[in-house]
Amino acid sequence: MDTLTFGGTATTLMRLGAFTLLTDPNFLHRGQRAYLGKGLWSRRLTEPALQPADLPALDAVVLSHLHGDHFDRAARAGLSRGQPVMTTLHAARRLARWGFDARGLDTWASETLRRGNETLTIEALPAVHARGLMGVLLPPVMGSLLTHRVADDVRRRVYVSGDTLTGSHVDEIAGRHPDLDVAVVHLGGTRVLFHTVTMDAAQGVDFLRRTQPREAVPVHYDDYRVFRSPLRAFLRAAEADGLASIIRPVSRGQTLELGDRDDGR
Repeated sequence: MDTLTFGGTATTLMRLGAFTLLTDPNFLHRGQRAYLGKGLWSRRLTEPALQPADLPALDAVVLSHLHGDHFDRAARAGLSRGQPVMTTLHAARRLARWGFDARGLDTWASETLRRGNETLTIEALPAVHARGLMGVLLPPVMGSLLTHRVADDVRRRVYVSGDTLTGSHVDEIAGRHPDLDVAVVHLGGTRVLFHTVTMDAAQGVDFLRRTQPREAVPVHYDDYRVFRSPLRAFLRAAEADGLASIIRPVSRGQTLELGDRDDGR
């Protein structure tokens, strides 16, 4: 049984076959501030459902980028150094200095984990955190494709969007990977210095139209003051566009059983 447990922000604990992964670890408590770079901070509005002490043994951490709401000081202090961290080249350099087994991936590059006859391939996908000058100021971001195989049989493909806007790069991803089982979609319509730097409701629906996953799990939508587009706006927009049936909202602390690839959805 493949599952996804939502910890808050973009933090998920995923079990895909024999593999256990953590994404974008953010363990700060309500009222604490996350550092967003360039002297910018944002205060957390919610309490996380996961802490480092709650975690099982991990096969890998998948980190979309090095921002304080995706990898914070609690993660730096509390996470084991034993498992690899798959992330951007930019983030890997910093994480390596902190003692992590950081593996920087360029766009379309991948690493494969193995357990018996099972494999999990983690492929770095393009992402655009912002455009124009703001895009230069923010750290590089990657999306991730997680492909679980037993022998040569693909059991599940999960696309973790990372903090990205929608656009032509998403079309390129869909062209290379047209058979997506799950999309974990970073939303929130984050506003920084008057720029939108994560998908709002309309962009999230456009993202789903482009990628056409069998099911979509929205995350990263209400945890910080800089998030301006709430989950309810995304759900309304998806319903208006005929996409409500594929959306799997998940509460902090809730575990979803991911759908069967052969169930016809």
